[in-house]
Amino acid sequence: MLQEAAFTEVKAESSPVSGADLLIEALKKENVEVIFGYPGGAVLPIYDSIYDCNILHVLPRHEQGGIHAAEGYARVSGKAGVVIATSGPGATNIVTGLADAMMDSLPLVVFTGQVATGVIGTDAFQEADILGITTPITKYNFQVRRIEDIPKIIKEAFHIATTGRPGPVLIDFPKDIAAAKTARPDEPEISLPGYQPTIEPNYLQIRKLTEAISSSKKPVILAGAGIMHSNAAEELKVFAEQQNLPVVHTLLGLGGFPADHPLFLGMGGMHGCYAANMALYECDLLINIGARFDDRLTGNLKHFAQKAAVAHIDIDPAEIGKNVTTSIPIVGDAKEALKLLVKQGGKPPRHVEWMAKLDSWKLEYPYWHEDVESPIKPQRLMQMLHEKSKGEAIVVTDVGQHQMWAAQHYSMSAPGRWVTSGGLGTMGFGVPASIGAQLAEPDACVIAVVGDAGFQMSAQELSVIAEMNLPIKIAIFNNHSLGMVRQWQEIFYKERYSHSRMPSQPSFIKLAEAYGIKGYEVHSETEAGEVLEDVLNNREPVLLDFRIDASENVYPMIAPGKGLHEMEGVKK
Repeated sequence: MLQEAAFTEVKAESSPVSGADLLIEALKKENVEVIFGYPGGAVLPIYDSIYDCNILHVLPRHEQGGIHAAEGYARVSGKAGVVIATSGPGATNIVTGLADAMMDSLPLVVFTGQVATGVIGTDAFQEADILGITTPITKYNFQVRRIEDIPKIIKEAFHIATTGRPGPVLIDFPKDIAAAKTARPDEPEISLPGYQPTIEPNYLQIRKLTEAISSSKKPVILAGAGIMHSNAAEELKVFAEQQNLPVVHTLLGLGGFPADHPLFLGMGGMHGCYAANMALYECDLLINIGARFDDRLTGNLKHFAQKAAVAHIDIDPAEIGKNVTTSIPIVGDAKEALKLLVKQGGKPPRHVEWMAKLDSWKLEYPYWHEDVESPIKPQRLMQMLHEKSKGEAIVVTDVGQHQMWAAQHYSMSAPGRWVTSGGLGTMGFGVPASIGAQLAEPDACVIAVVGDAGFQMSAQELSVIAEMNLPIKIAIFNNHSLGMVRQWQEIFYKERYSHSRMPSQPSFIKLAEAYGIKGYEVHSETEAGEVLEDVLNNREPVLLDFRIDASENVYPMIAPGKGLHEMEGVKK
């Protein structure tokens, strides 16, 4: 009997398998828990294999919603988000999500269907050159040309997406290869001699930074999303406390350092706080850990950290010196660099006056807003969301004024609780990304903070939320306009509001109810407090239409061409 069982096992192992089956097997080996996918003609062989697969499949109502959901999942879980789209329009519908993930360094593995190999290049039905289209906006992309290569390609794709600086990897899958059958290939080995990210930093550069810290009088840490990608939040806290260094966060770095910590100055950049921006402006040593020095952070480079020696720790050497001249370049993983810096145990700087100055700025120039009951002030509403959720929610935003109010007023104290579209600034991101965030942490309270305009770009994903009964709370900051566009037109275009107003809107409450989701329309702060007390404590999806002050702007603000020290709207 034992011999017969062994023979049967060998026989089953050697039976032919399809390319689609090899794909599913490879995903299981990568411990993939969820697939965000939309079927179509070119991926039907893959979907036939998915039929018998025990990996959770989420059907978005638009491919762009699917890839944004995968981004939310990747941001919260730290794992690669997996996406499947069909050829042609299915593939082109995910382009925005690829660009978004590339800008924000999010690990995705994306499979696009492709027409059969024999007709590639003939403008066949639903054919698109997705490799040509996505080369500039992916970390790497593949096209499968041999069925035997499928396991190796997928293993390498996950490795590339999740190591070094994370990013999206695309695999183009011709239909005939997915349907073809072959003997099971050997277990693949990763062989990427041209891809060897530097993890361990150079010791001499670490030593150089340690000495620079000891001799500095006005040091500051600038912490970016690299802190989250390398799971270095604890190491950052230990290092900052050991050296008594103040910390400024970028938009995408929020949560990497506790917002209630006395060393935390706040967010820097265009809508950052006074203390953080002035620290970046006046410092004599700027320690950048995992941030890109993008234009929304730096303002006019002519005025950015001009008195400072700049140290830049980044796993991507292309970022170091790209925008800001760097005197201490450190290529490597942020976590490893911080471990080495802590181990050095250098002498902390003598900077009593600097720390006192920073503390006084924090006290004198906080974020502020007028205190009125109605119409609802968005800043106060965001503070209420923080209070009622005890600061423990995963906050997912769309893009615009509400995004900046969330960054300013929902104090993040832990990593992995802040999901937003930073570099690309993609409207329509918030609702689908909240789906991925909720699936990454099913027991968490997930709040999708969106504007009325961005919400309408992805409202169809309410169907997924209802179908899966995901307890997401969608908070619409409704000002009947493209809020940030309107703000810029008010300030820079002489109040010529060209096509930024939205006086005619559907009833978002009735729309939610059409999908089977409860909805509330809220007009005052008192109403907001009562509703939030109720809905944040239940485990069902809810849509909240908050009618906020339509004239409210986001301040502080640094106008284009201005330096960080030239903030407008600072509390007087």
